Amino acid sequence: MTNIARASCLVLALSVGIASGAVASEIEVGPRPGFLIDKMADGALKDTLRACAGKPVSRTLFSIGHRGAPLQFPEHTRESYMAAAKMGAGIIECDVTFTKDKELVCRHAQNDLHTTTNILGTELADKCTRRFTPARGGKASAECRTSDITLAEFKALNGKMDAANSKAETVEDYMNGTAGWRTDLYANAGGTVMTHAESIALIASLGGKFTPELKSPSVEMPFEGFSQADYAQKMIDEYKQAGIPASDVWPQSFNLEDVLYWIENEPEFGTQAVYLDGRYSREGFDPLKPETFEPSMQELADQGVNYIAPPIWMLLTVDDGKMVPSPYALEAKQAGLEIIAWSFERSGSLVNGGGWYYQSVKDVLAGDGQMYEVLDVLARDVGIVGLFSDWPATVSYYASCMGLK
Repeated sequence: MTNIARASCLVLALSVGIASGAVASEIEVGPRPGFLIDKMADGALKDTLRACAGKPVSRTLFSIGHRGAPLQFPEHTRESYMAAAKMGAGIIECDVTFTKDKELVCRHAQNDLHTTTNILGTELADKCTRRFTPARGGKASAECRTSDITLAEFKALNGKMDAANSKAETVEDYMNGTAGWRTDLYANAGGTVMTHAESIALIASLGGKFTPELKSPSVEMPFEGFSQADYAQKMIDEYKQAGIPASDVWPQSFNLEDVLYWIENEPEFGTQAVYLDGRYSREGFDPLKPETFEPSMQELADQGVNYIAPPIWMLLTVDDGKMVPSPYALEAKQAGLEIIAWSFERSGSLVNGGGWYYQSVKDVLAGDGQMYEVLDVLARDVGIVGLFSDWPATVSYYASCMGLK
């Protein structure tokens, strides 16, 4: 089958797989890799990637489905996870939070139901922490938490594209805020929300591996006797109960204490625990100045941390008009830390610099033809071992072409 033929049947293959639950024998990357390659400047990288057109694409651990495939599918839904697997993501992420009855579910935040589901259009809106308030000269708002509702109530919701219209005067308009570079094409029918345990079963059936993220609670902990340690342990326990080997799981958290908890109490899982680095929000932190890293990269390694995951921009800087590894990246590698980056194709087109995720190199970015240039620097020069992506096909194609496992 040619690459053009693969592209033409991507949507059909996805829809059949989603409907039946079947795992197709071939990875389908669709038209996007070819589209990006065609826009590249002439050169060796373009020639190499173009030469891989028509060759089979393999599932790869380098390609991580960030919340599934949320560029076009509602995040953390069955449909999004299946799309990510179909596009070759070897690892798929469930962000983990908990309901009122302390059951684990897949959501990017405990308090995002008002932007990621249809809750405001249901009777469950009455249970939200803050009901919808129309704009009326200000900004429309709402706050609905998984901890506001039970697991059974959560399962009654439909997933939608993560968005809200802050200028809305009605609930209907508030829920209709999808960015122009995303799409509601696959969201209109409603996405199937998932418990954490259901995501484990589904991803395993699709041949994938796991990177659950323990999300920071919006409620005060302990929550009705449920402590942070209980929460961290419960997430690991659900993999053990499902018979998933620790070697197939990369548990994540922005909270270093969670990572250290796993290292101490679940060492088999802790060896692959990922410290999601949110230190960019600290006053004085600068990825170009190692003296501002607290703790230092070596101190993290000495505590048993083996994986660190910063946003893409922290790993890159510009030198003489070229993208190069940042001092942050060099320090992490020197300390022996494995690096995972996030999140590719998260913030739209590179035409205007690419948004938040590419801020450190925006001055040398002028168009989407440079997507693979960014990826190539991350893979070859920084030496990342995995990349979260909102559209895993782009990364899977590159990794397969370059022989990355």
